[in-house]
Amino acid sequence: MTAQCRAVVAFAGALLFAAAVAPVPAQASSAPFTIDGSFSLKSVDGHTVTDRDFRGKWMLIYFGYTYCPDVCPTVLSQIGNALRRIDPRASRFQPIFITLDPARDSPRVLKSYLQAIDPRFIGLRGDAETTKEVADQFHVYFRLRQIGGGQYTVDHSSFVYVFDPKGRFVALLTGDMRGHALADAFVRLAR
Repeated sequence: MTAQCRAVVAFAGALLFAAAVAPVPAQASSAPFTIDGSFSLKSVDGHTVTDRDFRGKWMLIYFGYTYCPDVCPTVLSQIGNALRRIDPRASRFQPIFITLDPARDSPRVLKSYLQAIDPRFIGLRGDAETTKEVADQFHVYFRLRQIGGGQYTVDHSSFVYVFDPKGRFVALLTGDMRGHALADAFVRLAR
């Protein structure tokens, strides 16, 4: 690869990174959609939890499922790595995992899964109808796909939704960001 080609690739990567972490104004008329960030779901302990319970903290919300073979554990691990990198400022952030597969992600399964990845995560779930309503409100794509033998997987989008301490949607980060890039984005957004 020539030096000029490497420079173009580096520039394109920098543009993609900047776009991925740029704050999205919640009220911008040019935005293709808005996300008010409201939800009412159950914690792994069975308590009702709403977005209002996290006022005063930056919410980092990721939608996925515990049976996900690669993407979900990777993204959640990278969020945990990012929070470790920015410690002690990490206490200003609350990572939240919302399952898209409540049929298999029982409270016990969800709790065990998140404890193994990073105990700072709060796991939330709803029934199938509530899960769809919350996913639709956040514009999350997901679909159950049969893979044979009565088994299924969940195809889904992979984004980290960032809300400020007042509960306002401020950024949509791509799920393929590494821990150091996420850490930089969290620090920049929380200034």
